[in-house]
Amino acid sequence: MQKIIILDFGSQTTQLIGRRVRELDTFCEIVPYNKFPKDDPSVIGVILSGSPYSVHDPEAFKVDLTQFVGRLPVLGICYGAQFISNTLGGKVEKADSREYGRANLETVDTSNPLFKGFDQHSQVWMSHGDTITAIPSDFKVIGSTKDVKNAAFASTKQPVWAVQFHPEVFHTVQGTLLLKNFVVDICGSKQEWSAASFVDSTVAELKEQIGQDRVILGLSGGVDSSVAAVLLNRAIGDRLTCIFVDHGMLRKNEFQQVMDDYRVLGLNVIGVDASEKFFGDLAGVTDPEQKRKIIGRDFVEVFNAEAKKITDARWLAQGTIYPDRIESLNITGKVIKSHHNVGGLPKEMNLQLCEPLKWLFKDEVRRVGRQLGMPEHLITRHPFPGPGLAVRILGDITPEKVRVLQEADDIYIRGLRDYKVKLSGEEARRVLAAGVPADMQDGEIEVSLYDQIWQAGAILLSTVRSVGVMGDERTYENPVALRAVTSTDAMTADWAHLPYDFMARVSNEIINKVRGVNRVCYDISSKPPATIEWE
Repeated sequence: MQKIIILDFGSQTTQLIGRRVRELDTFCEIVPYNKFPKDDPSVIGVILSGSPYSVHDPEAFKVDLTQFVGRLPVLGICYGAQFISNTLGGKVEKADSREYGRANLETVDTSNPLFKGFDQHSQVWMSHGDTITAIPSDFKVIGSTKDVKNAAFASTKQPVWAVQFHPEVFHTVQGTLLLKNFVVDICGSKQEWSAASFVDSTVAELKEQIGQDRVILGLSGGVDSSVAAVLLNRAIGDRLTCIFVDHGMLRKNEFQQVMDDYRVLGLNVIGVDASEKFFGDLAGVTDPEQKRKIIGRDFVEVFNAEAKKITDARWLAQGTIYPDRIESLNITGKVIKSHHNVGGLPKEMNLQLCEPLKWLFKDEVRRVGRQLGMPEHLITRHPFPGPGLAVRILGDITPEKVRVLQEADDIYIRGLRDYKVKLSGEEARRVLAAGVPADMQDGEIEVSLYDQIWQAGAILLSTVRSVGVMGDERTYENPVALRAVTSTDAMTADWAHLPYDFMARVSNEIINKVRGVNRVCYDISSKPPATIEWE
C-alpha cells in the first residue's frame, strides 16, 4: 500500500498532519526524524514536521536530506521549512517578534501545484520564533503574508516545497486543500485507504493471524475496545471471548447499559461485578497515584482470574490505537509516557498480542465503527478514565460518594446530550472532521453540546464542604465541579465555553436533586497548565 512518511521533529501538531493525510484516504506513518525508511518502495512522499527547537539550537534535530530530496516529493512545514532552507543555502534568523496566530496570504502563486485552487488572501496559522530571511538560490517564493515574505517557497529544480505556516490546523482555512495538492496531485496517492478498505483487509489479516485459535479481549465500554471487539467478532465469531470488569466506579447504570449494547452486537461477553473487592482495597486511600495503582492491580487480578478459565485461549486482544504507540515513545525512541495498552503482556498470561486498531487515529476508529454498523452512542462516547470516578472524587472512595457523583454526572451528561447548538465556520469544520454525523444547511450544522466537545465529567470535591441554604435550613455539604474541554487529540485542550442558560439549568437540577451537593462550579482551566482530569 502507498504511504506518506511524516518525519517527526517533536511538534505538538505532528499527529494532526497524520490525521489530515489519512482524511485524504492515504495511509501515512509518523516516524522519528532520524528513522526514515530508505528501502521502503511503498513510500510516495515525505513531510517534515514542525519542532519546538530553532534550527540554530545545538540540540536541534537534523536529518540527512539526501535520503529523499531528489528521489521523492518533499514538503517542509514550519521547522521543516526552516531546516530545508538553512540546509540548502538559505538563511534563517530570529524574528523581531514571535510570528504566532492568524495571518492572510497576500500573494499566492496559484499556478504552482501546491496552491492549485487557492483563494487570494486565504487565512493561515503561524507559530514560529525564527523566520526565513533568504531562501536557497534554486528556490522561488510562491506565497507571502504581510509580515512573512517567504511564507511558502518551492524548488525550481526538484520536487521540494516548504511553508512556514501550519496547514494541518483548523485555523488554516485551506490547509486540507494544500495537503491534498501535495499528497494526491504531487505525490500521486491513489487514495485507497478508507474505513471500508481497512475493515476488509483487517478481517482477512485477523483470520490469517489467528487461525482457529481463541482470543480474549478486555472491554472497557470505550470506543477503542468496543470497535476492536466488533472487528474481531466479524473475523472469528464466537472464538472471541470478551471480559468486562465492573470496579463499581463506572457512570450511573453504565455496566448494565454497556452489557446490553454488547449483547445486541452479538458479542460473547462475560460481565464481572468486582465492585466489593475494589471498594474494600480502596478504603481510606486518598493519594491519587495510590488509588490508580490499586485499581490497576485489582483489575489485572480480576481479569487474569477470569481469563484463566478460558484454558484454550492463545491470544490477548487490545484496543491499542496509533496515538497510544506514538505517545509512548518520543522522537529519540525513549519512553516518555507509559500507556496501559503499550508495553507487552504479563509473562504469566502466556498469550500472544493482537492489536487490530494499532494503525488508526481516534477519528478513524469511529469511522470504522460506523462502517461496522455499531450504534452511534457507542461510537461517539467521550473518553473515560480507566479508574473511572475514583479519580473524579477528591479524597477517599466510598460507595456513597460514588453514588452522589454518579447522580450529578448523569444529570450533566444527559443535559449535554439534550442541548442542541448550531455551529458554522471553524467550529463546524472541526466537529465534522472529528466524524460527528451532521447535515450542513446554509453553512450551519446542528449538533448536541456532547458531540461538540471532546470530554466532559463531574468532579466531587469530597475533601471540601461549603455552607448553603435550602429552604429555611443551613446546609454544610460538598461542591461539585463540572469539566468540559475541546480538543483534537487530548495532548492539549481548552475549556468549553458552554452556554450560560445550559449551565444555570444543570446547576439548578444537580443542587435540587442530588442530596449531599449544595454548590456547583465550572472548571475554566486549559491543558496545559492543568490536565483534563483532576487526579
